[in-house]
Parts: sequence; C-alpha cells; structure tokens
Amino acid sequence: MEILQYTALELGRKIQSHEISAKEALKAVLDRIDERESSLHAYLYLDPEGALRQSELVEERILKGDLGHPLAGVPVAIKDNLCTKEMPTTCASRILEGFRSPFTAKAVENLERVGAVILGKTNMDEFAMGSTTETSAYGPTQNPAKEGYVPGGSSGGSCAAVAAGECFYALGTDTGGSIRQPSSFCGVTGLKPTYGTVSRYGLIAYGSSLDQAGPIAKDVSDCAAILEAIASHDLRDSTSVARKDLDFTSALVDDARGLRIGIPRDYFGEGLDPEVSRKVLATADILRARGAVVEEFDLSLVSYAIPAYYVIACAEASSNLARFDGVKYGYRAADYEDLHAMYKKSRSQGFGEEVKRRIMLGSFVLSSGYYDAYYLKALKTKALIKQAFDAAFQKYDVLLGPTAPQTAPKMGESLSDPLKMYLGDIYTVSVNLAGLPAVSIPCGEDEKGLPIGVQLIGDCFQEKKILRAGYSYEQGRKEAEG
Repeated sequence: MEILQYTALELGRKIQSHEISAKEALKAVLDRIDERESSLHAYLYLDPEGALRQSELVEERILKGDLGHPLAGVPVAIKDNLCTKEMPTTCASRILEGFRSPFTAKAVENLERVGAVILGKTNMDEFAMGSTTETSAYGPTQNPAKEGYVPGGSSGGSCAAVAAGECFYALGTDTGGSIRQPSSFCGVTGLKPTYGTVSRYGLIAYGSSLDQAGPIAKDVSDCAAILEAIASHDLRDSTSVARKDLDFTSALVDDARGLRIGIPRDYFGEGLDPEVSRKVLATADILRARGAVVEEFDLSLVSYAIPAYYVIACAEASSNLARFDGVKYGYRAADYEDLHAMYKKSRSQGFGEEVKRRIMLGSFVLSSGYYDAYYLKALKTKALIKQAFDAAFQKYDVLLGPTAPQTAPKMGESLSDPLKMYLGDIYTVSVNLAGLPAVSIPCGEDEKGLPIGVQLIGDCFQEKKILRAGYSYEQGRKEAEG
C-alpha cells in the first residue's frame, strides 16, 4: 500500500512500529507536493528543511521510547492565519507581507508537543473572508477533484492539500463554515469544535466571537485524534474553556443504536441542489439502518442566520483589522505626506476588495444611528438562533443536513456575485452563531465528479455524539460499498 493512501492514524501506527520512518513519510509527501503543487497552489509557504529536521528529531525520540503519540512523525499543514514563529504568517494578505510572528499559536504548539512534522502554511481567503480561496492576495487554489473549480474557503488550501495527498492532515479555522464547506467541496472530513475548546491564542482574528480552529483529515477517526491533540485550556485566551471530556477517540464506536437524529426541514427547501439532497438523505438512511432514530422537524430562523452572521462578523472584523495600519509590521505604502495619509494608503493598498467590503460594512453597522438598527438586532437574532438549537437538542442528539447547498462552483463564478457567495454559507453560519460543534463528512459525488458533504451538528461540548454518528456512518458506507 502506497504511503500516501494511509490515514494520519494508520501512518502514525506504522511509524510507531518502525515499519515506516518519519523521514520516509515526509519524502512521500514532498514528492507529491513537487508533482502537484505548481497547478494546485495549496501552500503559501513550504519549509522542507525544517520539516526534515523535525522528522529526524521525532524519529530519535520514538526510537528512545519517549514519544508514543499516535500522530508523532505524521506530516501536517497549517492554515496561514495561525501564527508560527519559524515561518511567515500572512493571512494571504499583502498587508502582512514579510511578517514573522514572535510567538506560535497554542494549537500549533500542541501539535509540536506531540511530535507532528509541520510542512508549511496553506493558502486561504484573505483574512479568512471568503468561501472560495479566490480572495487570497497570492492567487487562488484549485480543487483537487476537478481543475477549474474552487476548493471552497476560507480553509481551501488546507482542504485541498489533504485531498491531494500533500499532507496527511491540516489545521483550518472556522468562522462561518470555513472548515466544513471546503471539506465538503474537496471530499475530506472537517470538524469545527465547540467554541472555546481549542485556544484562539495566536489565531489572527476575523470575528472573535465566532472563530475556532479545528482539524481537517481523511476520516472521522483522524479528526477525533487531532482534536484530542490540539484541545486544551489556555490562560492566554479568555474564551478558552477548561474541559475534562477531551478523550474524543473514545467516541469512535460503530453503534448508532439509540442515537436520536433530527433532520431540519428548513435545510431542504429552495436553493438546495437535488443531487446534494439525495446524497445527504441517503446518509440518514444508513444511520437509520444502523439503529439510529431519524425524523424530520422544523428548526426555524434559518433564513435569519446569514444576515445576522454577516452583520456580527463584519462588525468584529472592522474592529480586529484596525490594528493593521503599516506602523509596526507588515506592508507600508511607499509614498505618503503625513501619518494619516500613511494609514490610508497602506490599508487601501494592503487590503483586497472583499476585506475592504467587510470592514466598511462592519464600520457602518457599528456607527452612531445604525448600531441599534443593525448590530443590536443581529445580536438578538443570534440569541434566538441559540434558543432554537437548544430546543432541538432537548429532543435530538445530532442534527443532520447538507454542508453546502451545492457542490463546488467554477472559478470566478462566486466573486462576480458576493451576495450569492454569502448565501452559500446558509447551512454553516448558524453553528458558529450558537457556538456548536459540527463535522462535514464526504457522502458521495455529483454527476460532474465533485464531492458532496453531509453535516452533523451537536449540542455544545457534545463532539462525542457527532463523532459517534459520523464513525457509524463511515462504517455503514464501507459495508454498503463492499
């Protein structure tokens, strides 16, 4: 079996048993990157020398017997909005050109601690603002499933790298679906944890009340193991939660009996591609056959999620991005008359169109006279959406629906119509507004050969339930496929 066909956990077991060395695994990935990266463009920065040093150190520690983590020696890619001391961090924006962080993000530190081999930084939508990875200042990423199609976003580089075999797993971030939607488009598994489970220290903020880092991998088992590695309480992050139930791999049980699964009727209305609908409902049939109780219900408030999300996210972005002014780090305009002109020119030249659009929208909804009309209403709507989910989880363990209304669009289609791009997040943003965990799992392809993802949503701190349901589905699908 070729090395690149292994999941992260399978490779980790081979490395621990000395059947494959960490250096051999790294070489296989670097060869694939040499082969595909010129057309794919999943990475913004690669560090093969640093990765080689890491793999040698990890190999030594494994041989000595003092490093037994299941992910030790397994090559990983990091989304470029997670700070890394040894590599540049640009958020795919010109405004952070040449920036090197003086510290490393806690989630990345946690991976380094267990012996992960970090390959480099992946492409993304600029400052995580977009759903296609086309707003990157350094050019778009292609969908590995089909050239000429987007990989989704904003974690499109991470998802494309996993799908193409350019890493065994990756870290992404999810503000309104940015792990789950590109996972659906690329045919990989992506998990957005409960807000506060993974420290946001070192994650360059877009929407602080919504952002959450999480794993992208080949299957549910890998995601569970990666989440165990990166989840931790961190005093440097005031939103970090001290959780005791971090043994996520214990939920990997092939048993859906007794699981109560609700399917929101609201998710299957106008705008959903019929092929996507069929594949997602077939997932429900597999879970039902494995003992789950599956029924439809009305979730309500779905149509209000998009406007509430974009008002809140843009308001927070306008505040968070005020720090990028050309003074201390990153890009500075070459010609300016005074300090005010330097701010204006540096930001005008350094930020892309989509980022400027969201900063302006955020500044508008926070401005005097409009705060009550827009921002305050959005916060009230957010509370109502959380209440609707709370009511649903009184009755159900897991909610099941599509990750995205359609499969990946062609390059250039979404950017010409930003509103259409925003509406593509209709099934994912409410999860972030309510702080819930959710996972996107591949459930088939459309007639063009483009992947389709099913989304499983859990109540706060109930990752184990969605991992159990997801694992049961994967086993059922394997049996059905023979």
